[in-house]
Amino acid sequence: MRFTVLASGSTGNATVVQTDEATVLVDAGMSVKKIEELMRERGIAGHHMDAILVTHEHSDHIKGLGAFARKFDLPIYANEATWGALERHVGKIAPEKRVIMQTGETVNFGNMKTTSYAISHDAAEPVGYVFDDDDVKLSLATDLGYVSDKVRKMIEDSDVLVLESNHDVDMLRMGHYPWNTKRRILSDIGHLSNEAAGEALCYLMTDRTKRVYLAHLSLDHNLMDLAKLTVNNVLEGNGHFYRSDEKPLRETYHDRPTPWDEVRRK
Repeated sequence: MRFTVLASGSTGNATVVQTDEATVLVDAGMSVKKIEELMRERGIAGHHMDAILVTHEHSDHIKGLGAFARKFDLPIYANEATWGALERHVGKIAPEKRVIMQTGETVNFGNMKTTSYAISHDAAEPVGYVFDDDDVKLSLATDLGYVSDKVRKMIEDSDVLVLESNHDVDMLRMGHYPWNTKRRILSDIGHLSNEAAGEALCYLMTDRTKRVYLAHLSLDHNLMDLAKLTVNNVLEGNGHFYRSDEKPLRETYHDRPTPWDEVRRK
């Protein structure tokens, strides 16, 4: 299994996960032109995709969804509540391409088992995804206000984890957003702060976990260096130390894709 985060953040989100038998796109939060441009940087194209999975209906996750699916004749997978919330935003989707994947359901794309799980966010029925090919486990967890016990059970012990580290609390509090927006972001249906991400990783990371990608960083209220520093400080403060050559914390970007990551067991 391998993956690339094409883009991550409030300006648009998309991730490609691939095995030797299937390729799926998770979210399509940018224009078709932009998604194709990012895919070209990683040597893939829309016609390589087998399906699109949707986490939730916010525009930074579905902006190009309908147009991309129609252009490449792709099925869209989302739970019933999410379909109800996004239908008016994506244009006409052929009935056979409109697939309901209920929260908690597992769907097989070739040898890739894909399971959705409920998260806490201000959307109709938001989900994250876990990918498993019987050998390795990749988990995607962004746009969640907190890591519940149920989320923990789903994503702990992953070989690779993509986890939200959205904001620095002090930067957010001093920022220009109106207070009601700040309160939403800081709430249990908002976004994980750097510190909250670090606290979650103290129990999510196991001996099996090789890399964690910090994702969905705010352009206004965070910096990647600050996110990595804060998360690492929380980990070290709780007794989790790593050799300098291990570098388990990895970056994602709002404007360019991450390198392909081959997810393998140690």
